[in-house]
Amino acid sequence: MRRYAAFVIPALGLAAVLIGFLVFSLGDHLVYYRTPTEVRDLTVDAGARVRLGGQVAPGVEEGAGVVRFTVTDGHTEVMVEHTGTPQQLFRPGIGVVVEGTWDGTVFRSDTMIIKHDEQYRTEDGGVYVPGVPPTVP
Repeated sequence: MRRYAAFVIPALGLAAVLIGFLVFSLGDHLVYYRTPTEVRDLTVDAGARVRLGGQVAPGVEEGAGVVRFTVTDGHTEVMVEHTGTPQQLFRPGIGVVVEGTWDGTVFRSDTMIIKHDEQYRTEDGGVYVPGVPPTVP
């Protein structure tokens, strides 16, 4: 029993130290984003960078180097002005995370990450999964 305790107690202490180190060191490197509801209630310093995530609502407007669209979480909508060309798969209904500044009315972004579908689609709209024959809707 003593030999068991002599091994388990130091092992548990070492595991706690390693877990604590991982939690504190990874905290700055994890990608967090706020929902539109959280952003509406957010008060930030001018120029502070924030990430906003949600679904792109219908009504995307593209202009000279600027894309205007609305991001929603199903409860709240936030207007976004994105500077630059959107990614090729960008469209209404897709999940998006944008990074930029929030002035209380409009979210101005310069970085965009979109959610890609994990399925491949055939030209006729069928779903293709490697090793499985395509299904047609």
